[in-house]
Amino acid sequence: MDWRFTTDRPIYMQIVEHIQLGILSGIYAPGTNMPSVRVLALEAEVNPNTMQKALAELEAQGLLSTMRTSGRTVCADEGRISDLRQKMAQTFIKQYFASMSSLGITQDIAAKMLTTCKNENNSKEEDE
Repeated sequence: MDWRFTTDRPIYMQIVEHIQLGILSGIYAPGTNMPSVRVLALEAEVNPNTMQKALAELEAQGLLSTMRTSGRTVCADEGRISDLRQKMAQTFIKQYFASMSSLGITQDIAAKMLTTCKNENNSKEEDE
């Protein structure tokens, strides 16, 4: 996974979001073991304490659980993962409309633009 961080938010929160996306996209499949804190910290090029803080937050959210002798495991509850997917999709949609608004584009026009883009993508997929 590509670990890119910005300076506008705490790194551990960006790690949380990154791993959430990994879970939602199937990179970290439900019920599978997560890499260790040290391995993830090396991949992300962050301090292991920062990674530990992010993983603890994911545990608090119920997306990871710690097994005493086998490390952390991704949540196997498809309902919880589906709920998170819906919440994250809503966040992306709100961000899209906020970005369009900052360009002076109304929500109606922004929605039409989405539909046009979707139709264009569908046409491209059919051509392939």
